[in-house]
Amino acid sequence: MSKKLTKNKKKIIDKIYKKKYSLEEAIFLIKEIDFVKFDASVDISVRLGIDIRLPHQVVRGTVLLPHGTGKNVCILALVPKNKESEAKKAGADYVGLKYIEKIKSGWTDVDVIVATPSVMNQLGTIGKILGPKGLMPNPKMETVSINPEKSIEEIKSGKITFKADRYGIVHASVGKVSFSHKYLLDNLEKFMKIIVRNKPSTSKGSYIKSIYLSSTMSYGIPLDLKSFVNK
Repeated sequence: MSKKLTKNKKKIIDKIYKKKYSLEEAIFLIKEIDFVKFDASVDISVRLGIDIRLPHQVVRGTVLLPHGTGKNVCILALVPKNKESEAKKAGADYVGLKYIEKIKSGWTDVDVIVATPSVMNQLGTIGKILGPKGLMPNPKMETVSINPEKSIEEIKSGKITFKADRYGIVHASVGKVSFSHKYLLDNLEKFMKIIVRNKPSTSKGSYIKSIYLSSTMSYGIPLDLKSFVNK
């Protein structure tokens, strides 16, 4: 059985690097090359023509994926007492400022932290813990809000955040291999539309340099940039 799998893998690898694929073709291929025994995530990596040393060329933002990510996102709501009940109803897994002390002790078992502007001055002491993990609430990522319930509901229903790394690459999970072709296509098209819309006005030359689609532990499939508006 393992020999057959290795043969299949070799065939797929040979196939992948013969050309660049349209988004539609890549989605079919991603399902074909998925050999893991769990429902793998579908990930996209977009290399951008930006100079990340310049603050005004940092590409970051949020996308509300039409069909969600297929993941159960664990949310901590750092909100004042009068907002706790609404945050719980909206779907927050953990609620309350008591978690600040827990974070000081090293606890960070959440995917996203949502906060109100009124509590941000209390988070300075845990900034060094949350910052490196990408958990610090940020108005640009819409995780600092006067309406935290809305933010929580949107995150639970499929809103993701993105930010170009130090190499100018944006990485994001946009669904699961088990998603239908249409669901993955809808999510990917929405994601790329927002990436294109976030092009810095000072960015020169080609904005989108390369795009790869992959699933958990799979090889990256190179996409044909003609599938997208390359402004």
